[in-house]
Amino acid sequence: MVLKKKKEIQVDEFFLDHQQLEKLQRFSKAEEQNLASLLLHCAQLRNGIQQIQCLKQIVPLVKKMDQNSVCDPMVKACLDILGDIYFSLGTKNPLKKVLASSLNSLPEEFMVLAVQSFVCCLREELKTTDVYLYRKVLDNLASCMEDFSLGRASIKKLFEEVLQFLQKSLLDIKEENRQNHGNRIIQTQLMNDLLIAIKVSMMLVQKLEENIQGSLWKHHESVVWQSMCSLLKSSTNFLMDATLLQTVQTTSGLAVILFTKAMYEPVEELPSLVSDLLLGSMKHAGVPAWFVSNCGTLCTDELPDSVLLFLCHGALAMLEWKNGSMGENGEKLLLDIASVLLSLSSELKESSMATSLSRILAIWTNSALAALVSGSPNLKIKLNGNSDVVGKLLEYIYTNWEHPLDAVRHQTKLIFKNLLQIHRMTITGSNEKSDPFFARLIKRLLSLEWHVKGKYASLGCLVECVGTENILQLDRTIPVQILDVMNDQSLAPYASDLLETMFTNHKTYFTLSFQESTWIDQWHDIWVSPLVVILCEGNHDQTTYVIDYYLPKLLRCSPDSLNYMIRILQASADANLGSRSTRGALGALMACLRTARAHGHLELSNIISDGLVSTECIKQGLVHQHSQVCIDALGLLCETHRSTEIVSVEEMQLIHFFMMYNLNSQSPSVRQQICSLLRKLFCRIQESSQVLYKLEQNKTKQELLENSTKRHPLGILQQYKDFMSSVCDRLFEVLFPGSSHPTRFSALTILGSVAEIFSVPKGQAQVFQLDQEIDSTRVRTLIQCFASTFEEVKVLAFGLLMKLRDVAFNSQDSENLDLLFQAAMDLSTSTKPYDCVTASYLLNFLVHHKGLQHICLGKQSEHNPQMDENTSLSTVEKNTLAVIKLLLVNVEEEIFQAKKSLLQAAASFPMYGRVHCITGALQQLPFNNLTLVAEWKEMVARLILMSYKLSAVVSPVVQSSSPEGLIPMDSDSESAGRLQMILHEIQPQDTNDYFMQAKILKEHCKVESEKLADHRPMENICTEMRGKERQTCDVTAQMVLVCCWRSMKEVSLLLGTLCKLLPSQAASEPSDGLITVEQVKNIGDYFKHHLLQSRHRGAFELAYAGFVQLTEMLSRCNSESLRSMPEQWLSCVLEEIKSCDPSSTLCATRRSAGIPFYIQALLASEPKSKTDLLKMTMKELISLAAPLNESSSVIPQVHALNILRALFRDTRLGENIMPYVADGIQAAILGFVSPVWAVRNSSTLLFSALITRIFGVKRGKDENSKKNRMTGREFFSRFPSLYPFLLKQLEVVTSTLNSEAEELKIHPNLFLLLLILGRLYPSPMDGTYSALGMAPFVPFIIRCGHSPVYRSREMSGRALVPFVMVNEVPHTVLSLVEGLPDSTSPCIRQNNIHGTLLQVFHLLQSYLESKQLVHSDFQQGLDDIITCIGTKLWLAKRPNPCLVTRAACLDVLVVLSTHLGKFQKRGMQLFGFWEEMNSIISDSELMSGIPYSSAVPGLIQYLQSITKLVISVLSVTADSDIQRSSSSVAKKIAKPSLSIVHLLHCEFHEVHLLALEAVLLWLKQIHSKQIAEEGGGVLCLLIDLEGTLLTMALKEKNLQCFCKVLEILYNMDLRNVLPKTECSIKMSANELLTWSLNIVDISNSTEVQSIALKFASKLVIHLLQNHQQISEEVLKKWVQLIVYFCGDEQQTEMQLAAAEVLKSVTSFLLINEKLILGLSDTLAMWKCVVLLLQNEDVVVRDAAAEVIEVAQSEKKNSKGTEFALRVVNAPMALDLAFSTLCELLQRWGEIRAGIPILLEWLLGDGDLQRYSETSALEEDDYLFDKGEVNFWAEQLTHVRQLSKHLLLLISVTHLTLPDQGELSRLSRIALDRAQLVGHLLGALPPTPEFSKTAEFARLAIQNERISVCLKILDLLKSDDTYKNDSLEK
Repeated sequence: MVLKKKKEIQVDEFFLDHQQLEKLQRFSKAEEQNLASLLLHCAQLRNGIQQIQCLKQIVPLVKKMDQNSVCDPMVKACLDILGDIYFSLGTKNPLKKVLASSLNSLPEEFMVLAVQSFVCCLREELKTTDVYLYRKVLDNLASCMEDFSLGRASIKKLFEEVLQFLQKSLLDIKEENRQNHGNRIIQTQLMNDLLIAIKVSMMLVQKLEENIQGSLWKHHESVVWQSMCSLLKSSTNFLMDATLLQTVQTTSGLAVILFTKAMYEPVEELPSLVSDLLLGSMKHAGVPAWFVSNCGTLCTDELPDSVLLFLCHGALAMLEWKNGSMGENGEKLLLDIASVLLSLSSELKESSMATSLSRILAIWTNSALAALVSGSPNLKIKLNGNSDVVGKLLEYIYTNWEHPLDAVRHQTKLIFKNLLQIHRMTITGSNEKSDPFFARLIKRLLSLEWHVKGKYASLGCLVECVGTENILQLDRTIPVQILDVMNDQSLAPYASDLLETMFTNHKTYFTLSFQESTWIDQWHDIWVSPLVVILCEGNHDQTTYVIDYYLPKLLRCSPDSLNYMIRILQASADANLGSRSTRGALGALMACLRTARAHGHLELSNIISDGLVSTECIKQGLVHQHSQVCIDALGLLCETHRSTEIVSVEEMQLIHFFMMYNLNSQSPSVRQQICSLLRKLFCRIQESSQVLYKLEQNKTKQELLENSTKRHPLGILQQYKDFMSSVCDRLFEVLFPGSSHPTRFSALTILGSVAEIFSVPKGQAQVFQLDQEIDSTRVRTLIQCFASTFEEVKVLAFGLLMKLRDVAFNSQDSENLDLLFQAAMDLSTSTKPYDCVTASYLLNFLVHHKGLQHICLGKQSEHNPQMDENTSLSTVEKNTLAVIKLLLVNVEEEIFQAKKSLLQAAASFPMYGRVHCITGALQQLPFNNLTLVAEWKEMVARLILMSYKLSAVVSPVVQSSSPEGLIPMDSDSESAGRLQMILHEIQPQDTNDYFMQAKILKEHCKVESEKLADHRPMENICTEMRGKERQTCDVTAQMVLVCCWRSMKEVSLLLGTLCKLLPSQAASEPSDGLITVEQVKNIGDYFKHHLLQSRHRGAFELAYAGFVQLTEMLSRCNSESLRSMPEQWLSCVLEEIKSCDPSSTLCATRRSAGIPFYIQALLASEPKSKTDLLKMTMKELISLAAPLNESSSVIPQVHALNILRALFRDTRLGENIMPYVADGIQAAILGFVSPVWAVRNSSTLLFSALITRIFGVKRGKDENSKKNRMTGREFFSRFPSLYPFLLKQLEVVTSTLNSEAEELKIHPNLFLLLLILGRLYPSPMDGTYSALGMAPFVPFIIRCGHSPVYRSREMSGRALVPFVMVNEVPHTVLSLVEGLPDSTSPCIRQNNIHGTLLQVFHLLQSYLESKQLVHSDFQQGLDDIITCIGTKLWLAKRPNPCLVTRAACLDVLVVLSTHLGKFQKRGMQLFGFWEEMNSIISDSELMSGIPYSSAVPGLIQYLQSITKLVISVLSVTADSDIQRSSSSVAKKIAKPSLSIVHLLHCEFHEVHLLALEAVLLWLKQIHSKQIAEEGGGVLCLLIDLEGTLLTMALKEKNLQCFCKVLEILYNMDLRNVLPKTECSIKMSANELLTWSLNIVDISNSTEVQSIALKFASKLVIHLLQNHQQISEEVLKKWVQLIVYFCGDEQQTEMQLAAAEVLKSVTSFLLINEKLILGLSDTLAMWKCVVLLLQNEDVVVRDAAAEVIEVAQSEKKNSKGTEFALRVVNAPMALDLAFSTLCELLQRWGEIRAGIPILLEWLLGDGDLQRYSETSALEEDDYLFDKGEVNFWAEQLTHVRQLSKHLLLLISVTHLTLPDQGELSRLSRIALDRAQLVGHLLGALPPTPEFSKTAEFARLAIQNERISVCLKILDLLKSDDTYKNDSLEK
């Protein structure tokens, strides 16, 4: 459903001058239409389109004329005028094309005359001498040559003149360009003219070749020859001129080859000439003199790279490659071009050049394909896939297929595709499928990781060559592998495209191979079945991307597969509803149906009527716990293929149901999708209603009678209207007090859509209008939304009110308006920073009201009594002016006061709010049509002046050396002294000594002077002030700081806004702009001053925002003086940085504060195409950042590093900054070894920014993930200078590592080198051609493992992995292991051993994880490694004294053991390995006791490693095969030397922890049935552990271990645990329960508390189910603990534990037929469920909703109902909870006791007095505290749902009445509270929603609670009186 707008075509009409009109009048005849009268009529029309119609009548009229009329002067005159018209029209005017096509079909006899006329006109055109009018002539020449025979004939006639004109124009434009150097706008225009001139010259030579090829012009004296030489010379000069635009150079490259081709003889020699040019092997002897004289500059040996590139392009585009016309020389040239282009690929790194190169290479592959068609066998050999050229091209592809530029990646794919075609053409005749080149390519591509994006497109191209079936034969799991990749959004589009190519190709293959449709099942198995599994079970991201990218493509290819999918999903939809993390079959079904309906494969009516899915099923989808299932279900209702499909009643009902429970979604993306889908639905209603109106108009009564059975159009329209009305009711209903931010956001967005979609132009019937739904209450509701603490809510409410402004203002009386205006003015001066935002929105809203001006005048009568009553002015302009005046007067007064005392200002009237409101009002104004220009000019001048004054008052604070040093609440004497120092340093223009001595200000001067006399230093800095109302308020230092930096921020934004008022065209009259050039320059200086001086980040970041607005305006400006300002500023600041003058005020700390921002703003404003400033700046900065001489000052270096960091992080500089990355890396690495800390610090920051710039933003937590990495080849080909640099650095670093000297030399930059190298990886595609191989790095990295620094050894272990190809790993590992010393070696250096072992460990780990596991050489390699490591096992045993290296050796063994345990079933030869492991274990300290204390270095590490080995060996030996084996060796292994119990008894808790984690893992494996039940397996390891664990539970001191023990006990079967309690810990089951509840009580670890409560709850249920007694007291305590865990203030972990407990007890205690715990406890637990369902944290809510899932499932099973909502979101669960509770009360017969309890829930705790007192206290405590920010929970939602169910319950059960006394008590409480709330509401100020927002909301909520409760109580009483009456009767 995409709505497209029709484009209107603009046609400019033509005009004739006076003379021409007279001429036509003379010839025209009144009585009959002749050519003249037709033309006259045409010229008098004032509409281009009518003129087109008129011109089309010319030729038919001429054709009617007889032969003789050729001599008629009238015809000649008309043709002359037509010529004039043609040449006067602009190129793009459709009239020109119409005229040309008409004149093309002129009869023969008139053609000669017409040509004469046109030649005359053209000759006139060619006389043009003004360079700026050349463009029009050039355009006309181009038009004449394009499909216009008359035009071409005229040019032929004037061929020489045209050539001379072109020659002259090229020279003139070039000269004019030189004279206008520096004027960007004119230069850009001239460049475009030059480009057109060259193109027209080429066109002339191409289209009129025969004119040139005539023999006449070969005389070197002829004019044509001279002109051609001149054109060739100019083109050569342009080609060599690097200052011209790149497009001009490229086109010149084409022109040089084209002109040479036209002039050169013999043509056969031309390819050799071009070859010599390109290879720089030009011999002047054989070359014509004219060529040397005109193209001499090209005949040198060394042409610039760009020139070579453009010449190659010229040769490829301009020479004829088809049908072998150039012979052998042509073939040689083709290969030469390829070699030149490939050599350029390593040189040209600049983005535009790299793009051109890739495009030209793609053109080369097309030319090669053309040449091959008739090429010689030799060429076929040279271009075969195994040839050198193709090999190098493949290298180019592999290097660039992940290039950051889209264009390069796209061309790379084209080159690859063409290469495959080229290879196919060279092997025609042989079998493509079995071709070794293709086979090798496929194998290499498949061995690549799936995160390489280039793999997808290349495989797609290969599929087209060899077919999907052949690729699948190599690996059947490819479709599943690709689908697995789709949980990464960056890869999903590539993956889905590849899948589409594969399954489409596969389908074609099947249809051709098999006649019957038997193949479809096989096809489904491969392509559809994995999809269904993922849709049901995949994670959130994966399913989303599969549905978005893959599913539509699959359905488009095979619509029938839909039925197959639906059949499978339907079968399991009821059983597999999904959960909060998976969609389940139901979710998958919704997704499939939604996609199918949106793409037109299904209609909703069919879906429901055919029983594909029931309405109940859709309902379950609409309130599903998984948000995406909800969205899909909603999408199924809202998205259709036709935008006019009628919306059915079912759809409307379901949408209503959806809106009841889904508006409050916390996820922004879900909210966005909901709003967008509903918008689609409303568009459908709007469009289908228009169709229905038309139907209604066109129907006759007869048809109405016939179709009465169908839905009646008027009936449908009425339903639409009712539906939309009820939707709006619902949306306004949810904007109640205390509604959450998500709810408000959704409701206002949807209302905004309704207002927009149903506002149709007048005169059109409209099915619904929002205006009619609006009354004053609703307007007030919307205005109250301005008070929201979220700005997006304010924005939406404002937007909606603007759409409804007529209704909105009509419903507001003037008194209300006055109150709102007053509220806005009060808020604008509030000390709470967010209040001024509210004020700004209020004022912007009120500005649209006619009556506002009078209110403003009333407020400022003392300042400005008169204001002219000019009615023609727009209301908005008058009001805005009045409001800004009033604000300005106020703020000027406040600045005056602030000069006296900044403290007073900060506490009573921080000025930033006023300025914010002024900026807001200015941004609303339509500046292009203001009427009060003079007033505005004056206003702007005053505003600028005010900004400077305000800035002068507050800037000293933000420019002090430590603005944040003004910390809030500094009350101790030390910090007070510190503050004195800062204040002393600042000293702004205060008159009252405040900054010299902090003191207390009182209102009266007497007190003031007394204080002044007493000069004791002050202890407390919170200064107490009494304002006008004599109320005390504390001024904290934070208030002063906030006041100052926010004022600076607002001033910056105001000045930035004012800069935009400068008109973009600098008019001759300076009076046109509201702001003058002078003012703009001053503002620029102001920004410069503050960006370079401010120290407070808030201040300079926001000054930056204003400054960017200024620089962007300057770059677009026409005035030369303004446009050159950024350049001047930039060179000034760079000079100041370089000079390092001691008097400089630049801030060298704080990452250079505002300086990087300043430079960023200046560079980012430069147009993308011109990067002169960037080049100049980067050159300067790089030279400063990596100074050559040590002596230079450090400060410029620090600045340079900081600025570079900011520039590399700035995305706006895009690819333009990439050429400087390599230099940046070098500067950072060299800076890292500086002796100065500041340089090292800045280098680190720069390095981090560069790593992100090169490898992309890190998305995941995993430091070592495959993403954010690059192949070594790609890295070094993009940054070639880093190859020698990194190698050299590594060499320097490692040269000292092996020295035998004792002293340690530590190189800091080793760390950075390893960080970069660790991000690279080798690729199977790395060929033999690359000079930048990774191999030279390997020996150095291995040597880094000998570093004395532990972390460096670790990093070298990781960094080595990427450099060793997978097949090289065994060889490398063997050589590393062999390098380890024997136990008898004389010199054993443990650092070296440790580094080597770490490298072996990381290599093995990656090797065993790789996909090569299936190869036989893999097994062989592994066996060799095991044998070799076997010879060095002494390192893992006691002879090795170093525990750290022992641990490292053990880690290697653990990796091997774990792998062999998983994958090896190969018996005997490995028994030796296991035996060795057992001997290591039995030899270890774990067996014999540990002789060390834990302080021994490496002990803990060693113990953990040996424990891991024990656990690994235990898992293997527990294997049933080994246990059953009869061989003696196997029996030996099957009895391990250490049991798990042994580990648990060890005294070190690190060992316990690992053992416990293993036990827990085994338990979970057993539970999840992963392990076969048959006798052995891990089960045998867990026998008899219960007793040990119980004993541990009582004695364990370590928290983590204790937690794990409890978790294991919780996961064990209590039937096994409880029998052991008596003998092992002497406790009964009840005592164990009491013990665990006590643990919950006394522990202060939430983790322990949570697991202990879960364990206790499991015990409770176990005991109750087995009818064992539990004392009342213990049960009470248990319930209380659950209640305590559910409190709002508890941590999430505890709340989740409570939710889990509640879920586990639901069926036994909460919904049991019997009340096992008694009513009050059961209801208390239900209240916990209700509380958790309203928790702010979505995880907790979802966990609590599972309680309802259990309850609903039980209900479904017991009642056998068809369908029950089970897996539901929290709002629905809350509703179901209340309904279940009311049912249960009936079932238990406890209505009498239950209703009062529920009524108390309704009332809530009503300590209102306390609330109002605390809120008054809190109000002034925290400056930024926004009160209660509400993200989810809504009290009134829960109140309304509970009352709904209570009312239902009461209406159903009239008979059993609750206790009267209880009711009276509740009534009394409710009435008292109602009175109190009324009193408190009355005490609030006039507009409480703005001034006391939180309190007002709280009271409004309380008010509704009380009234609902009273209503229910009244009902119960009336019931009661009714019943008493009936009894008496």
